[in-house]
Amino acid sequence: MSTSTRVGRIVTFTAKPGRGEELASVMLQIAEGLRGSMGCELYVVSVDAAEPDKVRVIETWTDLKSADAALATTVATHADVDLNELLDMLVEPPEQLDVNPLGGVGL
Repeated sequence: MSTSTRVGRIVTFTAKPGRGEELASVMLQIAEGLRGSMGCELYVVSVDAAEPDKVRVIETWTDLKSADAALATTVATHADVDLNELLDMLVEPPEQLDVNPLGGVGL
């Protein structure tokens, strides 16, 4: 197996009861803001089938610098996304799992 400079993340957001759909909508707005961002290879927003208040984002970037820059810029400049409102929807801080993508379909 070869090593990769790609950056992968699986982030789980847990919304307050009944707010999962609203949270997913905001995360989809963020995803739209990332469309065409340099270095973004994958950014998928999903709702947990068993727990609809859990929203998971799976993302892959060409490198860490691209990931951090694009996400910071998108959240800071996207008119429809208020970071404080997003954080207020959550019962706990997001859980982030960092992974090293090696390949597969979609990359």
